[in-house]
Amino acid sequence: MEVSCLELALEGERLCKVGDYRAGVSFFEAAIQVGTEDLQVLSAIYSQLGNAYFHLHDYTKALEFHRHDLTLTRTIGDFLGEAKASGNLGNTLKVLGRFDEAVVCCQRHLDIARDINDKVGQARALYNFGNVYHAKGKSICWSGAEPGDFPEEVMMALRKAAEYYEANLVIVKELGDRAAQGRTYGNLGNTHYLLGNFRKAVASHEQRLLIAKEFGDRSAERRAYCNLGNAYIFLGEFEVAAEHYKRTLQLARQLKDRAVEAQACYSLGNTYTLLQDYERAIDYHLKHLIIAQDLNDRIGEGRACWSLGNAYTALGNHDQAMHFAEKHLEICKETGDRSGELTARMNVSDLQMVLGLSYSTNSSTLSENKDVDYNMHGARPRMSRRHSMENLELMKLTPDKMNVRTALTHSPHSTNISFSITTLNQVVYFRHSPDMIGDEGFFDLLSRFQSNRMDDQRCSIQDRGSSKSSLLFMSSGTLILSKSVAVSEAAKILGAQGRRLDESSVAGGSLPGLRLNQNSNQAVLSHLMANADSAEPDDDFFDMLVKCQGSRLDDQRCAPPPPPARGPTVPDEDFFSLIMRSQAKRMDEQRVTLPSATNSTSRPNSN
Repeated sequence: MEVSCLELALEGERLCKVGDYRAGVSFFEAAIQVGTEDLQVLSAIYSQLGNAYFHLHDYTKALEFHRHDLTLTRTIGDFLGEAKASGNLGNTLKVLGRFDEAVVCCQRHLDIARDINDKVGQARALYNFGNVYHAKGKSICWSGAEPGDFPEEVMMALRKAAEYYEANLVIVKELGDRAAQGRTYGNLGNTHYLLGNFRKAVASHEQRLLIAKEFGDRSAERRAYCNLGNAYIFLGEFEVAAEHYKRTLQLARQLKDRAVEAQACYSLGNTYTLLQDYERAIDYHLKHLIIAQDLNDRIGEGRACWSLGNAYTALGNHDQAMHFAEKHLEICKETGDRSGELTARMNVSDLQMVLGLSYSTNSSTLSENKDVDYNMHGARPRMSRRHSMENLELMKLTPDKMNVRTALTHSPHSTNISFSITTLNQVVYFRHSPDMIGDEGFFDLLSRFQSNRMDDQRCSIQDRGSSKSSLLFMSSGTLILSKSVAVSEAAKILGAQGRRLDESSVAGGSLPGLRLNQNSNQAVLSHLMANADSAEPDDDFFDMLVKCQGSRLDDQRCAPPPPPARGPTVPDEDFFSLIMRSQAKRMDEQRVTLPSATNSTSRPNSN
């Protein structure tokens, strides 16, 4: 018995609802292969297939099917469907980092929702708008800056995000949608945190926490506690922050999430370092270390060793500090962390000076470090014995750690740089002499200086009587059809009456799965024509997309540096680096003062 397109689609929908997106995609693709004459069913398949690919992180395929959905819904005059497709496109473009195009899609979603007085649609569009601007702000943040001290471009995007989230809150409160309020409060709190509005961040996250408890959502509750802890750190209320991190740790253990448990231990260790309670700090850092080793997170393990070395140094236990400093150095070399290696070399060098002076009084050299006694802190031994450093004499650093770390934090290698067209052209023009340009440089210059003449030789795709193009090629090359084009394509296909259409053939332009046979093609064509005649084509939406895509700057930008690897057991934001910047003076007060080499050589002999 042959299975229909609708039956396959319904099974795909069921599988996606239970979280089996890969199997769901298989059924939806099979449904498209069978094809259907029902335009509403085909639109639903496109929408759900795009969402399934989105969940599978195949954003290119998600974009493809959401575009098909947008084309079809605009063609048949389905305003609700068009709004939904625009929102889905906006979300996908946001993930791909194409924020200007995402804004256009979100605006279209919002405009349609307002036109048809769809409050739920308006709330979703405003929420998506906030997410786009929040993501845009985070994508261009300077890693060396702390919350509230980002460039104006970042701050402007984050302020817009906050405005849209607040507008969303007005509507979802009116609708009484507590779940939506919780999501928005969480995002609003994160936005205020990045803006440096820590009191407002606390207020938003407290509301998020309250709603999470109402629904028994322990994952959301755990995130709220963690975010509250981060905000209280910047407010200087370390004790309050520690209490929130402890609740985070408890919930992570209840949820059996080992990576999040390690993150909470890491944050607690650093918080107790700020409180100068080094014994507790060591206890939590050892817990973090054990989980990092269990999860094979070498980067997190290195971060734990660094933190342990600092805590043991503050306690004056230089032997243990040396062990962890050298372990940190070893891991940094293994993982290719150049800045971490520089810091580790500096710490080892300082500790060697201290240990060398203390051992010289007994006329002995620096002995091999003993295995760490983990039993003191309830941890099992997992560390290997340390190894001596090689070529240490090549690294001559000042003992002013904070200056070095500040320089590393603001290193241009960690800055996300993007050039405008003018800047890029200046770089090309001034950095290369004529004899260095070569063939490719010659054609590059030719295309710039002779662009007007080259444009004169191009054919125009616009009709004389129309100021707007009927066709729009998206940046990926996918063709989007306006209503008139879709109808003309359908007419051409239906006009070929001499050829029988295969049951699996594709009709109606570039819409896969749309099947028109001789019995129903006239009815479908009439439906397409009726909608095309009754509704005014809104080409402004596509024209705005053309403006966004007409001068694609992304092709001319240098690629941003990849985000620093952190491992699953270290929080998304490098908590300790933020602490070092915001609490630099207090950290300096906790450091040991090293005797200078000059004083040690001029010291009188005790004999």
